[in-house]
Amino acid sequence: MTKRILFIEDESALQKAVGTVLLEEGFEVYAAVTGEEGLALARREKPDLILLDLILPEKDGFAVLDALKKDPETSRIPVIIMSNLEASEDVQKALDRGAMTYLVKMNYKLEEVVEKITNILK
Repeated sequence: MTKRILFIEDESALQKAVGTVLLEEGFEVYAAVTGEEGLALARREKPDLILLDLILPEKDGFAVLDALKKDPETSRIPVIIMSNLEASEDVQKALDRGAMTYLVKMNYKLEEVVEKITNILK
């Protein structure tokens, strides 16, 4: 069965690049550009994994993560944070709120992101 990934990211170039690579790797990809849209898609589609940016319009990634983890329908979906925020307190805050891992965008190649996703979904 094809694994489904929801990518909540407002930067369209990154959204396209990551989406293309994930599609090539055989994943089904859903995209959202705002926190609210991402939450709605997560509740409707129940993806196998969520890639979540922290700086988003409408509702930031921390609020999205909190909402996902409080909702019994989405609380067990693994979440990977992909952000440019690299302060240790941001990383810790995300992990404390239930994120599986935290990737600083500029430190990872797309292949490494796919590898992390694949390992979490095994």
